[in-house]
Amino acid sequence: MFKNKTTYHDGQAIDTLIGAHVTLHGNLVFSGGLYVEGRIHGKVIAEEGSKAVLTLAEHGHIEGEVHVPVVVIHGELHGDVHASERVELAARARVLGNVHYRVVEMRAGATLTGRLIHADAEAGTSSVKPLAVASG
Repeated sequence: MFKNKTTYHDGQAIDTLIGAHVTLHGNLVFSGGLYVEGRIHGKVIAEEGSKAVLTLAEHGHIEGEVHVPVVVIHGELHGDVHASERVELAARARVLGNVHYRVVEMRAGATLTGRLIHADAEAGTSSVKPLAVASG
């Protein structure tokens, strides 16, 4: 009845699509590729151990925390992002919240109102040492 066919967008596999005219209220747990053109009000969480990719389209909107290994943002996100692998902020990305990342790519024009927090800094293994300031 339904074809089990994977679609691709910008080289990323899309297994699930939230269309432009869809608004979802509640938490969403997924695996594989999720492409959001519509609105989500709630947490977006990848299944534990899955190789999940969330792509938020330019007119897409998420209000809630995101816990996904790879996050690509073209649209607007209000909430903290927790990406165990990589975050891409495209030129029109608008993020209001903290971004926890291992690798980040931010294009000119993207806006972030919050903090960038590297995974090593969270774990307390940061190799950055404080500077000694001489007074005197």
